[in-house]
Amino acid sequence: MKVFTQLEGLVVPVDRANVDTDAIIPKQFLKSINRTGFGPYLFDEWRYLDHGEPGMDCTGRPLNTTFVLNQPRYQGASILLGRENFGCGSSREHAVWALDEYGIRCVIAPSFADIFCGNCFKSGLLPITLDTVIVDRLFREVAATPNYRLSVNLAAQTVTPPTGAPIPFEVDSFRKECLLNGWDDISLTLRHADEIRTFEARRRQAAPWLFA
Repeated sequence: MKVFTQLEGLVVPVDRANVDTDAIIPKQFLKSINRTGFGPYLFDEWRYLDHGEPGMDCTGRPLNTTFVLNQPRYQGASILLGRENFGCGSSREHAVWALDEYGIRCVIAPSFADIFCGNCFKSGLLPITLDTVIVDRLFREVAATPNYRLSVNLAAQTVTPPTGAPIPFEVDSFRKECLLNGWDDISLTLRHADEIRTFEARRRQAAPWLFA
C-alpha cells in the first residue's frame, strides 16, 4: 500500500450528496478482480455521453463537458471535495481503486459510508470528515479560485487552505499509523512473520500427520 504522509494538491469539487459507488464505478466494470484499469472509467456515466464497457478505449469517447472531471481547470486534481454520505451504496472496493488510479489520494466530505471509508484506508486513500459549514466554505472557495489547492498533513491532522489557518480533522489512530507506514492487511500480518513461523514449527512437531 502507498504511504500517505503529506499532500499538496489541486481540488476537484463533486457537488452532489449521496454519491454512491455505482456512480463512482458502474457495475459493468466489476468483472475484473485486478486492482488496475479502472481509472479511465471513474464516474463513467457522468463523465461520458455514451455507455461504457470494460476494455473500451476511452480516448475517443464523447465527453460530458459540464462534468467537473472534464473541465480543464480541474485536470490533475488529487483531492476530491464531496458532500454528505459520499461512497454510499454497494461495498465494492473497485470504487476506491478507480479514484486512486485516476490520481485522487484524498477525499474530503461531511460524512462517508462506513464500508467505503474503510476501503479507502485499506487502499492508501485518505478520507477526511469535516463539518458541513467548513465543506460549504471550501466549495465556495474552489468555485471562486482557479487552481485552488489544499495542503493535507496526516501526521498533524490538518487541512490547510491557500489562505487561513489550518483546519484540524480527526482520524482513527490505528488507521493513521497504517497510512503513515503504508501497511495494508498483508503488511500487518507479515510484521508477525517470526511468530507465525515459530507457531508453524511447533504445530508441525505436535501434529506431523497434518503436514504429510
